[in-house]
Amino acid sequence: MTGYEDKRILITGGTGSFGHTVAKRLIADGAREVRIFSRDEAKQDLMRHELNDSRARFYVGDVRDYDSVERATKDVDYIFHAAALKQVPSCEFFPMEAVKTNVIGSENVIRAAERSGVRSVVCLSTDKAVYPVNAMGMSKAMMEKIAQSHGLNNPNTETIVSCVRYGNVMYSRGSVIPLFVRQLRSGSPLTVTSPDMTRFMMSLADSVDLVNFAFTNAEQGDLFIRKAPACTIGDLARAVANLFGSDAEVAVIGTRHAEKVSEALASREELARAQDMGDYFRIAADKRDLNYGAYFEEGDKGQNRFTDYDSHTVDRLNVEQVERLLLTLPELRDELRNAGVAVDELPAR
Repeated sequence: MTGYEDKRILITGGTGSFGHTVAKRLIADGAREVRIFSRDEAKQDLMRHELNDSRARFYVGDVRDYDSVERATKDVDYIFHAAALKQVPSCEFFPMEAVKTNVIGSENVIRAAERSGVRSVVCLSTDKAVYPVNAMGMSKAMMEKIAQSHGLNNPNTETIVSCVRYGNVMYSRGSVIPLFVRQLRSGSPLTVTSPDMTRFMMSLADSVDLVNFAFTNAEQGDLFIRKAPACTIGDLARAVANLFGSDAEVAVIGTRHAEKVSEALASREELARAQDMGDYFRIAADKRDLNYGAYFEEGDKGQNRFTDYDSHTVDRLNVEQVERLLLTLPELRDELRNAGVAVDELPAR
């Protein structure tokens, strides 16, 4: 990561999987101070001992509480906004909790950043925000709208607010791969909701690269997407089992609350105005004002040329390709070593 030398960076939700990864990279790359903001002091204490670096500073607070957010943003240069409720089933049961954290909490972060003169804020979103069918996705879609509205309502602001959107992050907390590993260890069947369900596959390192790309390239209201391959959940389960030399049964348990068969990282409406930047798409904010003539008299005829960037339609990895992708994950290679697999003889890519 570049451009963070001698800078103060705040990570909201900083004790999560993303926060751990980005904090380590920022410290290694010479950041002046990395502030970890979260409400779980036990996780903060574990992370404090893990990092063991005086440049890591820990702030107890909640994005729902504006005052605690503002305290953490003082003298900060950049903000990685990762705090969120992310589990689909829990958000279905408690949708207002998703609103308070993902929507109101994001507004608090952006408002505090503006007041404190933060240079840039990148908000982490999800593929579930595209054509959302569940409360988590809906709340993240609203977060994106709040981020984009910042520039529309503050045309002279010097605080750039942008978003990144990504799909399944392999080996993140609560993801399915660690579950498969635990099931293999216990001799249980690998449980999948639907073997034909598809998901994008991205590593934690890729997600950090995406956010770094946004900080480097963002203009006001931009949304960035990293291109990614996809696979079926059934092939993912089989690939994990193969790497561990297991012929474990794959048991189908049915879809959970409000799950989709596939996920889209970008809609065709967004792709119609997207800029292809190689490994990334940049989707500029719709900067039209409240003169609705543009909507009714000057529509975009180009939208019909595009299809959604969906996990059912992008390049699909087979089982062998998924195995090679999994071997790029340091966490899984460690699990394989612990299981007695001669992982160093397997290709890293």
